[in-house]
Amino acid sequence: MTEYPKFKNDRGLPEIQIGVKEFRCAGAAVPHDHPHIYLNMGGADSIICPYCATRFRYNANLGSRAIPADSVLEE
Repeated sequence: MTEYPKFKNDRGLPEIQIGVKEFRCAGAAVPHDHPHIYLNMGGADSIICPYCATRFRYNANLGSRAIPADSVLEE
């Protein structure tokens, strides 16, 4: 099984920049998370999580990091 990076939005920001197009969104840190769902931007530059409405925007310069940096979910 492929492990995709996970991102969260504890700050409630409207948008987070990430350096990957395939990932999992957790919504927020436990215990305020939602199901950790797989999202794939495909050819688009952004995608909105259907659970938490966070827009994730692709930034090729980030690799597996995010802006803001605390949006990466470390497990």
